Amino acid sequence: MRRLLVAGLACALVVPTAMARTIPSPNQRPAPGNEEPQTPIAEAGYSNHVNYELQCAGCHLGDGMGSKANDVPRMKDFVGNFLKVEGGREFLIRVPGMSMSALNDAQLASLVNWLMRPDGMAGASVPEHFKPFTREEVAAVRHKAMLNLPGTRAKLIAQMRTQGIEINDGMDD
Repeated sequence: MRRLLVAGLACALVVPTAMARTIPSPNQRPAPGNEEPQTPIAEAGYSNHVNYELQCAGCHLGDGMGSKANDVPRMKDFVGNFLKVEGGREFLIRVPGMSMSALNDAQLASLVNWLMRPDGMAGASVPEHFKPFTREEVAAVRHKAMLNLPGTRAKLIAQMRTQGIEINDGMDD
């Protein structure tokens, strides 16, 4: 019993010292370069390429190849096919990575249009008469929650198959 009391007393004396180390010093200063608060991405004015790297590449990878192991479809040379089926245009804006990104509506429209360029991520998968996304269009659909992402995507893929579009999204390889 005595040992237990001594151990408890020792812990009581050590804990405040340990906890004190977790409380920052009131004289602590930011690291060099961090003196000012970071500018939010929606206000930063980054290029589309930088916005892609910050908002998309973490999952779809820098080259857009995705990762089947992580259940992330390939965008490279495929994502434009969504524009060929009913509901696909809205789907591209409503997928969680887009709709919940830190980008504002104009930046999101610009990023998707950048992806859809003939020399962009979507490549030849973009329909011939692609109509660029607008800020207004993005604002109108982005905040409508997609409650069943896998089911919605499966329906769109089925429509693509009906049209004879080859599905090379990396998920069935």
